[in-house]
Amino acid sequence: MEEFVPDEQQNTQPTLRISAEDAARIQGAFMQQVYGWMAGALALTGGVAMLVASSEVALEFIFNHIGVFLGLFLVEVLLVSFLSRKALEWSVGVTSSVFMAYAVVSGVTLSVIFLAYTMGSIASTFFITAGTFGVMSLYGYFTRTDLSRWGNILMMGLIGLILASVVNLFLHSEVLYWVATFVGVIVFVALIAYDTQKLKMLAFMGLEDEATDRKAAVLGALILYLDFINLFLLLLRIFGRRR
Repeated sequence: MEEFVPDEQQNTQPTLRISAEDAARIQGAFMQQVYGWMAGALALTGGVAMLVASSEVALEFIFNHIGVFLGLFLVEVLLVSFLSRKALEWSVGVTSSVFMAYAVVSGVTLSVIFLAYTMGSIASTFFITAGTFGVMSLYGYFTRTDLSRWGNILMMGLIGLILASVVNLFLHSEVLYWVATFVGVIVFVALIAYDTQKLKMLAFMGLEDEATDRKAAVLGALILYLDFINLFLLLLRIFGRRR
């Protein structure tokens, strides 16, 4: 619901005015933080995944005990849920620590891909994902087209993707599996551009508060991290070679 602000109230509100050049500089510096946090989290996730995959004891403990795996999955859901809602309320240390903890737990659960796919296909799919992410994120950052109208369409696509995946747990339909895979790729490719453009606006949250700026950067990194990981897993279905 939109709020109406009377003219006399608008006149009493402080207005921040900056030049286009300063705005571009602020956004650029902010997005560098976002990409830095995201890259660090991806590196941590990948390192943990490879470490766990190299240990037969760890693999057996995690994947031969359904309670352990479900517990890790629940921790993932809770961490990302709390981080999404509380990132700007916590201290910088707590926000960044929770994000890194989420990256570690994700690495543990994602270690299963090393059991299902060859190392070469995982590596090549990662580079395909990185290239796709780079192109779409640059598009989202530099385009003058308003991508906000994509929001409802992408949300419906995500909901449909989740429902299709849940239904296919029972149907085991190969056709539905591949339809969901290709639709998912399209949705997350578009989300990368959409989220990047949206995150540019977060750059102005911390103009007078460095802590807020850093927390907003971590929150932005989480959003793009999730886009990257989901796109990677979907592309792995297409390009991955099973063992």
